[in-house]
Amino acid sequence: MAIEAARLSPSLAAAAAFLGRRSPPTAPLLRRLCLLLPRRSLLASASTSSSRASSGGNGRVVALSSSELRKRRGSTSSTPTPGEDDKLRSLRRLFARPDIAIDAYIVPSQDAHQSEFIAECFMRRAYLTGFTGSAGTAVVTKNNAAFWTDGRYFLQAEKELSHDWTLLRSGNHGVPTTIEWLNDVLPSGSRVGIDPFLFSSDAAEELKAAISDKNHELILIRDFNLVDEIWGGSRPAPPKEPTRVHAIKYAGVDVASKLSFVRSQLDENGCDTVVISMLDEVAWLLNMRGSDVPHSPVFYSYLTVEMSTATLFVDSNKVSEEVLEHLKKAGVKLKSYEAILSDVERLAEKGAKLWLDSSSVNAAIVSVFRSGCDRYMRKRGKTGRQIGKEASSDDPTTKKRGVQNMELNGLYKASPVTLAKSVKNEAEIRGMKNSHLRDAAALAEFWCWIEEEVRNNVALTEVQVAENLLGFRRKQDGFIETSFDTISGYGANGAIIHYNPTPDSCSSVGSDNLFLLDSGAQYVDGTTDITRTVHFGEPSPRHKECFTRVLQGHIALDQAVFPERTPGFVLDVLARSSLWKIGLDYRHGTGHGVGAALNVHEGPQSISYRYGNLTALQKGMIVSNEPGYYEDDSFGIRIENLLLVKEVNLANSFGGISYLGFEKLTFVPIQRKLIDLPLLSPSEINWVNEYHEQVWEKVSPFLSGNPLNWLLVNTRPL
Repeated sequence: MAIEAARLSPSLAAAAAFLGRRSPPTAPLLRRLCLLLPRRSLLASASTSSSRASSGGNGRVVALSSSELRKRRGSTSSTPTPGEDDKLRSLRRLFARPDIAIDAYIVPSQDAHQSEFIAECFMRRAYLTGFTGSAGTAVVTKNNAAFWTDGRYFLQAEKELSHDWTLLRSGNHGVPTTIEWLNDVLPSGSRVGIDPFLFSSDAAEELKAAISDKNHELILIRDFNLVDEIWGGSRPAPPKEPTRVHAIKYAGVDVASKLSFVRSQLDENGCDTVVISMLDEVAWLLNMRGSDVPHSPVFYSYLTVEMSTATLFVDSNKVSEEVLEHLKKAGVKLKSYEAILSDVERLAEKGAKLWLDSSSVNAAIVSVFRSGCDRYMRKRGKTGRQIGKEASSDDPTTKKRGVQNMELNGLYKASPVTLAKSVKNEAEIRGMKNSHLRDAAALAEFWCWIEEEVRNNVALTEVQVAENLLGFRRKQDGFIETSFDTISGYGANGAIIHYNPTPDSCSSVGSDNLFLLDSGAQYVDGTTDITRTVHFGEPSPRHKECFTRVLQGHIALDQAVFPERTPGFVLDVLARSSLWKIGLDYRHGTGHGVGAALNVHEGPQSISYRYGNLTALQKGMIVSNEPGYYEDDSFGIRIENLLLVKEVNLANSFGGISYLGFEKLTFVPIQRKLIDLPLLSPSEINWVNEYHEQVWEKVSPFLSGNPLNWLLVNTRPL
C-alpha cells in the first residue's frame, strides 16, 4: 500500500542487542503530524494537482478543475461561505461557550494513540469534513474552514470536500502550513483549542510554541471533544470486541521475556516506569491481539511497565478468562482504560521517574504527568523548573535520575518497544513467509477468475472485484480480515493513489485501460500487502513504457546490497531513477515497514525521499517495495512486493561491517504483456524470469485446475 511509514522513530541500540543483532547509532526523532510540516515539506509531491475527480456519465471518474467545479455549483469564489454547513455552524456555536471560549479548533485524523486506522467512533475529522482518507487535518475558525492533506489524497479530497471547505495541498509550493495559516487569519491574541488526547506531546508543544509568535494561546480542552458534542447520539459506540492470545508459535518470544527486556531498558535509563500508548506496541509486548480497529488486530489500551509489575489499562469486558490467565502468568494486572490519567498522576506525585515517548504519548497524559511532578516538587519545597535549572545535562547523576529537557522525572525518548517490534524473530518470519504463500494462492485463483470474467464480457464494478478478492482470501487457512481497504482502481481511478471505490460512484472494470489492485490481508500468522497492475486488453505503448520504468525501479531496489547502518532514504533513489530518466516520478514513499500479524504500516523503518528518517535498515525488518507512476485522469501503475532484510555473504567486508540485502516474501506473477522488453537489460530480464520461476515453485503446490494452469502460463520465461 502506497504510504509513508505510519510512525518514524529513532533506532534503539538495546533492542537490537535483545534480538542478538547489531544496532546503528540512535537517530533523531521525527514528528508526523501534517500541520507541523514546513512550507516546502517532502510529505507530498512538489507538483501541483489542480484537478478534481467527478463521476461521468459512463461511471468513470472524469477530472475537472476546481474552478470548473465551482462554476457547476454556481460560484466562482474559492472562499467558503460560513454557516452553510450545519456541522460547522454547530461547532462554531460551541466556541462562544464560557467553558470553551476559543477562536479556532483543530481536528486531526488520529485517535488517542496516534493510530493510522481508527475505530468509527473516533473518526471525528471524517464526520466533520466528509473526507474519508486516512490523513488530513481540519481547522475551523469563526469565519473559515480549511483542510490539509498530502499528495496521495489530492484528487480524493477535491471530490469529497464540500464548498464550505478550502483545500490546502500540503507540500505544494506556496501552500501555508496549518500554523502559518492560523497565524495569518487570526487576530493577535486568539485562543486555539485542541483535544489533547488527539495530539502527541511533541505536536502540541510545537503548535504551542509556533502560534505564540502571534501571541495566540493554545487551549487544551480535555474534558470533552467538540466534534463529539455536535455528533451527539448518532456517534457510533466504542468497540467492545474481545481480545485474544497471540500464540507463542507465532509470537516467538514469551511475554515475560519481552517485559524483562523493557525492564532492562528502564534500569539502563534510570527510570521506574514506561508508558506504552501505541496500540501495536501493547499488542506485540503482551502477545495479544484484538479487533477494535478496522484492518489492524489491536485493541484500545495503554500499558505501564514498572520494575516489578505491569498494568494493562483496558475495558475488562474485552478480556476473557483465557486472556486473563495469560496476563496473570506474565504478572500483568488490569485497570480500566480511563484510569491511565489518574495512574500517571499518582506515579508523578510520588516522584516516579517516567519514560514517555513524546512523539506518540498524547498531550493529555504528559500534561497530567507534569502537573503531578509540580505537586511532588512543591511537597519537597522546590519547583520542577528550579530543579531543572540547577541540573546539568552533562551530570551523569542527573541523567541517571531521568532529567531531560529541563524536567525532573521525565525521560522523553522513543519507546523501547519500537525497534524491538520491527526486527522480526524466527517465528514471526516463518509466519510471514507461510501466510504470504497462502495469500499468493488466493491471488492466483482471483486473477484466473477475473481474466475469465472480463474475457466473457461480464460486467464487474471495482467494488465487486474487491468483494470477490475477499471471497478468495477467506478460503485460506488463518484468514482474519483485510489489512486495509482494497484499492481497486480502473483507468483514471487508478491515478488516485489511495482510491476507495464505493458502490454508488465506482467504475466498471474493462479491457481498454490499466487496472490497479492494491490489497492485503491479516492472517493469524502474518500480514500481507501486494499491488499488481494489469491490462485485460492490449496496452498502449505509453502504458508499457511507464509500466516498464516502474518495474525497473522495483527490480533495482529488490537487488540492492548495502552496508549495515544504512537508512532507508539512501535506497529510495534506486526505485525512481528509471522514471527520472524520462522526467517522471511518484508522490509517495517507496517502502514502509510491515508488522508480523500486526499493523500493515509500522515504523520506525521506511524507504522514502524523506531524508530526515535516519533509522537504519536491519536484518529481520520487513519493508515494502512499491514504486509507481500516476497519470492524473488517465491511469495509475504500482508494483509492490514485501521484502525481508537479510544479511548477504560477500567476498569482501570493507571496514569489517556486514552487508545487507533483501529476500522476497511476495510471490505473484507480474503481467508479462505490460513489459516493454527492449527497455530491459539482460540482467533485468533474468530477474523477471527467476522471480517467476520462484513463484511457480512456491505457489503451484497450493493450486489445482484452472488456477494452476493460469500460474503456469503467467510464469513462463520472457
